[in-house]
Amino acid sequence: MDQSELESHISNDPSPVKAARELLEGRYNADAEAFRQGADVRALVHSRADTVDTVLRLIWNRYPFSGSPDIALIAVGGYGRGELHPQSDIDLLILTRNGIEGSWHEDLGAFVTLLWDLRLDIGHSVRSIEESKTAAREDITILTNLLETRTIAGPDELRSDLSEQVYSDDVSTDRDYFIAKREEQQQRHRKYGDTEYNLEPNVKGSPGALRDIQTIGWITKRHFGLQNIADLTRFSILTEEEHQILFQGETFLWQLRYGLQLLADRNENRLLFDHQRALAQMLGYKDEGKRLGVELMMQSYYRTVLALAELADVILQYYDEAILGSASEDAIQPINKRFQIRNYYIEAVNNQVFAYAPYAIMEIFVLMAQHPEIKGIRATTIRSLRAHRHLIDDAFRSDLAVTTLFMELLRTPHALDQTLSAMKKYNVLGRYLPEFGQIIGQMQHDLFHIYTVDAHTMRVIRNMVRLSGTQARDEYPLASRLIHRLPKLETLYIAGIYHDVAKGRGGDHSELGAIDAEAFCQRHHLSERDTQLISWLVENHLLMSMTAQRKDISDPDIIHAFARAVPSQAHLDYLYVLTVCDISATNPKLWNTWRASLLRQLYIEAKRALRRGTETPIDRQEWVRATQSEAREILHAQNMTDDQIDAIWDTVDEDYFLQDSTVDIAWQTAAIIRHGDNPDPLVLIRDTRGGPTDGYSQIIIYMKDRVALFAATTAVLEQLNLNIVDARISSSEGPYSISSYVVLDEKGQPLGIDPARKERVRLRLIEELDDPEDYPDIIHRRTPRQLKHFAFPTEVTFSNDTINQRTVMEVITPDRPGLLARVGQVLLEHRVRLSNAKIATLGERVEDVFFVTDEHGEPIRDPAVCQALQQDLCKMLDDIQ
Repeated sequence: MDQSELESHISNDPSPVKAARELLEGRYNADAEAFRQGADVRALVHSRADTVDTVLRLIWNRYPFSGSPDIALIAVGGYGRGELHPQSDIDLLILTRNGIEGSWHEDLGAFVTLLWDLRLDIGHSVRSIEESKTAAREDITILTNLLETRTIAGPDELRSDLSEQVYSDDVSTDRDYFIAKREEQQQRHRKYGDTEYNLEPNVKGSPGALRDIQTIGWITKRHFGLQNIADLTRFSILTEEEHQILFQGETFLWQLRYGLQLLADRNENRLLFDHQRALAQMLGYKDEGKRLGVELMMQSYYRTVLALAELADVILQYYDEAILGSASEDAIQPINKRFQIRNYYIEAVNNQVFAYAPYAIMEIFVLMAQHPEIKGIRATTIRSLRAHRHLIDDAFRSDLAVTTLFMELLRTPHALDQTLSAMKKYNVLGRYLPEFGQIIGQMQHDLFHIYTVDAHTMRVIRNMVRLSGTQARDEYPLASRLIHRLPKLETLYIAGIYHDVAKGRGGDHSELGAIDAEAFCQRHHLSERDTQLISWLVENHLLMSMTAQRKDISDPDIIHAFARAVPSQAHLDYLYVLTVCDISATNPKLWNTWRASLLRQLYIEAKRALRRGTETPIDRQEWVRATQSEAREILHAQNMTDDQIDAIWDTVDEDYFLQDSTVDIAWQTAAIIRHGDNPDPLVLIRDTRGGPTDGYSQIIIYMKDRVALFAATTAVLEQLNLNIVDARISSSEGPYSISSYVVLDEKGQPLGIDPARKERVRLRLIEELDDPEDYPDIIHRRTPRQLKHFAFPTEVTFSNDTINQRTVMEVITPDRPGLLARVGQVLLEHRVRLSNAKIATLGERVEDVFFVTDEHGEPIRDPAVCQALQQDLCKMLDDIQ
């Protein structure tokens, strides 16, 4: 049937549901196909509303009450604006003049029931004009819905009368409404972390998204009584450029929301990983070099909402001045010939300041840094700033006055991250540093880098600023001490700004960033010494974290190699602080006491090596002898004999004495001696305080060596929901082995907070490990939703450590439950022995390093063995569901 026939059936058939559904579904499918073919999303959104209008009107007119002048069907909220996305709610008000007449009750019930039968997401209320007025007075959400209304069926006079009431001060004053909506927006922004940058943003509710545009519209309508946000230009609230930013930004967000709801087939506003790639493909985003289409789409999103947030800032500040500040006298404090503070907001003395003194574009931010009482920039000055941003060109960037001001900004003690964020928000920083402008809104489609590159950089600077305060001493004890020893903080800040500035270009971003940093230093007239230090920091900003997390830093040779790469103690201090700030700004879950302890240990050992001189590496045998001597003294104090001690130590290799403190070695040795000939496994669990495992639980297992021991132990620990962050298996020449695991519970806490659970873990390990036939099957747990969308092939690489006579096997694979147990199973099948493992989970990505040997304790030298091991590991790990 064509549309006219369907409309006739809806109007006349005893049961119009089938015809109404056919009309709705036909238009829905046609619009969906049109969207996929690139049709104007605004036309489609209004088309959807028109289609629903038609169906509702035809059904309404079937009932006797439709002819009454005292009842009408009104669209409210977003539907009242004539906007309807594929799965959006349809908000209706059945409006009466004085209440429901008795004869209407049954028919109205039948009307609403029929709408439910159509499977429409209907939200409805039935109120008189007076009841609506009362509800609007009591609930700001209801009032907001009633600011945007359309008559679908019935007399429009009722809606007109209602609008006159809800726009009156009797319901809410202009001032009260503005305050309420501003507080509502602030609460919503806090819900999303006060940032436009979220991995899975909400295109409706996140900062800078559709709800912010709507908030501007609601406040404007209440203030001026407007029915169309386009009328804003009539009142000179928006310039033509600003109106275009608003219009184009809303159109782009509508495209995302429309496509998102088609893909999800529900009223979904969250850009979940489940839909991002498909949505990017639907909207025509294609991979460009190493950058994925989905990353390009998300960069467009972030840049759009950043621009909208800037615009919202201007408009809401205008209303703040016009509505809240109209009754008070301005307090003006002159600063210089160009700027003054008005009611705690900085403003230019006239709109031509930036034209005749372009350097004032930089000066205004320096003044904000020097005057902490300033809350922000006045709306008129923001507009003037935007109008003159085109003056930021190569000549501007090389102007001595401008470069001097920027260096003054970096040297001014203040919350530098807030000032730089303001410069970024108003598109000054990205223009002044074009290389930084390229990374604004740039994301990496993974769970490790949870911020865009520019947002991450701002967090790095924020961490650097925080280190100087007392509140950072507990979380970053060493870094908070070192920050006060750094001779020039601006050197650290510049390295922080440039450390990731070359991401996304292809090539090594550290090397490319170092080139950009060097050019910056030369343009800003830094000394050759400072230039070289900054360039070195940028090029080597990953050196310390990679060494600590992926190499065995208990090995003196590793320490010596790292120290040789560091030119001086000053370089080490700067690098340590930069590394700490970088890691803790990458992902809130990434910085923990384990990584902190690894970095601290590496720093301390490297500092000793630099003092000793990198030309004279430490003697491994001397280190082992010194460790044994100290541990032996502790054991003698506990009445342990040399024969008892040697009986244990003679069965382990020298690496055992490189990896733990002398106190730990003495504790473990004493426990083993006391355990005696007991055939059961010895399981020791304790929380650690101080040293590299501070804040974690350490599990020591001493038992007869089994080829499947690592696979079995990791399977049990994973069954017990324990997170393994480090594992060591000491090779032995006797029948026994000593295994050490550093773990946390699922909440990131050591086991000591629950002594009963600690005992259950100990008993469970003894029970499962005492007999190889009892070794548990590989565990199967559901993979978390987000992880499923980041599948990539497992990578396994091998290299030989000739100094320590072992093979280094690096495994990069998606995070999955049971992963370590499966690695252990494959090693077992290939008769490969594990001596040490460095466990690193980075978002959805696991980068584990295993130190292995063949069954004879030798490095794996046969390429065929490595290839077979690689193939089986990849197959095993990629098959995990």
